[in-house]
Amino acid sequence: MSLLRRSGLQALQALLELGSEPARWRSVREIARAQELPEPMLEQLLLQLRRAGLLEARRGRLGGYRLQRPPAQISVAEALSAVGADLQLVDTGETCGSAEEQVLRSMGVRLQRAMERELLQFNLEELLFDLRSCRESRSSEGGLMLG
Repeated sequence: MSLLRRSGLQALQALLELGSEPARWRSVREIARAQELPEPMLEQLLLQLRRAGLLEARRGRLGGYRLQRPPAQISVAEALSAVGADLQLVDTGETCGSAEEQVLRSMGVRLQRAMERELLQFNLEELLFDLRSCRESRSSEGGLMLG
């Protein structure tokens, strides 16, 4: 189970793929194959990320997409927002109900705010570090990367 919408997960997958070699131009096809994502859907996500200023695009045989900023300057919250996949733990609308329901809704709102603050601080560079650590721990040498 994931708190993230599919579009958010797929956008983060694409950003991780692009972040592994930030200066390199990558085609939609190349990213889709590497991350096992459907090309048409990925194209739409990449366009949304470009419009949000996270990616730059170049046409032509040597074109494609690449990060517009260093991974440390791309927050997870910004990426999720770009593709309309903001986390929403609680419905912040109607406040009717018992006192207990109102207290629980208030708790949910506080948790939502805490998660939003954390996602604003959590960036693509940290995800790339976690990815490298995970891959290293799965390698035949069984290496381990420490922060």
